[in-house]
Amino acid sequence: MNRQRFPASAAAPAERSPNSVTPEPTRRSQSAPVTRPTDMHELVVNLHMHTTYSDGHGSHADLAQAAMQAGLDAILVTDHNVYVSGVEGYFKDNGKRVLVLVGEEIHDPTRQPQKNHLLVFNAGRELAGYASHPQGLIDQVRQSDGLSFIAHPIDLALPSFGEDNISWVDWQVQGYTGIELWNGFSELKTVIKSKLHALFYAFYPEFIPHGPHPETLHIWDELTTAGQRVVAVGGSDAHAQPKHLGPIHRTVFPYEYHFRSVNTHLWVQNPLTSDLHTDRKAIMDALQEGHAFIGLDLFQSTRGFRFLAHGKESIAWMGDQILLRGGVTFQIHLPLPAEVHLICNGRHVKTWRGRDNLTYITTEPGVYRVEAYLRARGLRRGWIFSNPIYVHG
Repeated sequence: MNRQRFPASAAAPAERSPNSVTPEPTRRSQSAPVTRPTDMHELVVNLHMHTTYSDGHGSHADLAQAAMQAGLDAILVTDHNVYVSGVEGYFKDNGKRVLVLVGEEIHDPTRQPQKNHLLVFNAGRELAGYASHPQGLIDQVRQSDGLSFIAHPIDLALPSFGEDNISWVDWQVQGYTGIELWNGFSELKTVIKSKLHALFYAFYPEFIPHGPHPETLHIWDELTTAGQRVVAVGGSDAHAQPKHLGPIHRTVFPYEYHFRSVNTHLWVQNPLTSDLHTDRKAIMDALQEGHAFIGLDLFQSTRGFRFLAHGKESIAWMGDQILLRGGVTFQIHLPLPAEVHLICNGRHVKTWRGRDNLTYITTEPGVYRVEAYLRARGLRRGWIFSNPIYVHG
């Protein structure tokens, strides 16, 4: 289960000072709200995964094949501290296709204890040499017109399996695009209590997903309420690791399992064209703007979820800002009835149960987002986590 190429010493989580966060405009900040069309095109992508170039156990072609079987539109591969060039493009098989894009997961292998993993997309060059200074790394990503996401912000230790706490600790950094709100592989560490648990979840991984770590949700709300625009994504952190326990041999979480589980759904203005440059730009623009939500597609598909805001003169999607001007009407549509929460500045303002088409009118500014829950395998599970709509007075 070790995801690090260089072992690290265990350490307690460092304290984070929320007062150290200073809002800073970024390239994706808009000086004024823009009107979006009432309908856009949905793409389902899976990001944060590893191949044999680092600590994964499949090739890019293997990942592409699993992604096509799972019905994904694109995958974003992020090997540890290596930028693999020359493999981006469309993979096709039996009438199916998937777009493979390449990024990188960068961390400082000499740091003890190990911390501060950053997902980098669209930089187009190797940046692992800047790993020892997180702010300098983020600055280099921005200078390269890339996007950066703090990976598994809360990733606790699992001493019985040699897994250290590899949470993010440098919360003074600025200028990053967003955070990985839900990491599918890291969640395993929150449910394992013994080797017997590990064996059970290796054969029945569908019992693992519950939702983002509560502290990660708290950090995200804290940052956005303080005025920072932080895009949330869901990552699988897929490795497809073969494991052995005595005579028992098992691939722990095959790629296809991850690709059917925690995905990031993007909203773009046009369908994919099959042109690499055009389609890469559409995906990166959607990630940059936060036109996205995180969906647990394992039990029920989240395709079709919508969260929009209608103002007096504009329409906003997730990631957009909108002016209040007397009132804003939110519209929430889910693929099927669920337990739904509307949250403003980290606080619940409205809850619906057993509904799939919802309307809410607000006259208060704030950072509004949606959470939805379903019952599956006998438990209440997180299903959908939207990016915010920023309502300004």
